[in-house]
Order: sequence, then C-alpha cells, then structure tokens
Amino acid sequence: MKKKVSIKIDRLFHALGDGTRRAIVDRLSRGPVSVSELANQLGITLTAVGQHLAILEECGLAVTEKVGRVRTCQMASRGLDALEKWVRQHRSEWEMRMDAFERVLDE
Repeated sequence: MKKKVSIKIDRLFHALGDGTRRAIVDRLSRGPVSVSELANQLGITLTAVGQHLAILEECGLAVTEKVGRVRTCQMASRGLDALEKWVRQHRSEWEMRMDAFERVLDE
C-alpha cells in the first residue's frame, strides 16, 4: 500500500502554471497514453515529457507505470482533489465576506 502524501498547493499551482503540463493533463483526461505517444502529440522530446510527468506525479495529477518497454501515463485524482478543496475553502470564505458586505450595504 502506498503512503499517502499531502499535496503542497504551491507546487500544484506551479505545475499547472506551465502550458505544456496543462496540455499533458488535458490529454490524460481523455485516457491513458504511452509516454512516446504523448511526446509525439506534443512535439517535444521524451526527456522533456519525463521531466513534466515527474512534476505532475509529485503533485498527484498523473501516474506512470512501466510494463515491459512501454511507460504509460494516466490521470491521477489526488491533485485535482487538493485543488478542488482549496477552491472550495476560498470560495466559502469569499462568499461569507460578500454576505457580510451585503448586510452592511442593506443597513
């Protein structure tokens, strides 16, 4: 069983701040793909794909698996779950502030 590691939100935003990594996440959202196929689709080297995938894996957005000579990657949900939690918390705080502001305006 893998040890559950907390995801650092700063690293997650850093990972998603790069257009190539967002393109990888977009592609992985459609299903698993080999690393070589991903490199071909994006027009970048296998080394570059590997570096981007390492960052995405660290953030819980992707997972790779090697079977024989083929390394396949697919979407992972831990990073999206962390991002969703962060957005939910901040949205809730902002909505409470807006409600309080609205009450002040009504007075």
